[in-house]
Amino acid sequence: MKILVIGAHGNVGQKLIRILSAQGDQVLAGVRDPAQLADLHDENIIPTKFDLEQLPDTLAQKMIGIDAIVFTAGSGGKTGADKTMLVDLDGAVKSMQAAQIAGVQRFVIVSALYTDDRQKWVGDMRPYYAAKYYADQWLINQTNLNYTIVRPGGLTNDAGTGLVQIDAEQDVAGSVAREDVAKVVAASLHNSKTAKRVFNLISGEKSIDEALNEL
Repeated sequence: MKILVIGAHGNVGQKLIRILSAQGDQVLAGVRDPAQLADLHDENIIPTKFDLEQLPDTLAQKMIGIDAIVFTAGSGGKTGADKTMLVDLDGAVKSMQAAQIAGVQRFVIVSALYTDDRQKWVGDMRPYYAAKYYADQWLINQTNLNYTIVRPGGLTNDAGTGLVQIDAEQDVAGSVAREDVAKVVAASLHNSKTAKRVFNLISGEKSIDEALNEL
């Protein structure tokens, strides 16, 4: 597959583009500044300038001929709520609109656990959860994209185990390694069971393929 990863310089994005390349996919690594990936030497990965502040019509030009899009961009914890809304919400929605303009059907987004439960939006994280919630709702209700929404628990920098718990309905709590999030996203792109699905993701005891196939 030819896949555009939006947010390829993020903690999950960097892992994801390498996993996709290793499994034989061609990757357009979308970043605001391609120099961020100057040290990356991989013939399957093409650093691609992708500025989420541009309009959907402009962003769509980078998506022509793409098989799938992964949105894993985020403003980061050091920015204010304004930037969170512009990147995590409006940037995501503009990417969805651009995908439709370009005729790309497959769209995978990395969201967050508890996004759909406002009672768990607490403290400084409230704008982040709000942005994720409304981006998810837009993807589900305002597009005709073949979506997958991955909602991981607390993200850690531990080495991935490849063992996870995936729940489409059950309310869960827990954490998951960023490496395993990237592996689940990569596997989701090639698994029809994830089409039009929203699921929670934490560390668990099942292999990624087994967990996805039970959706």
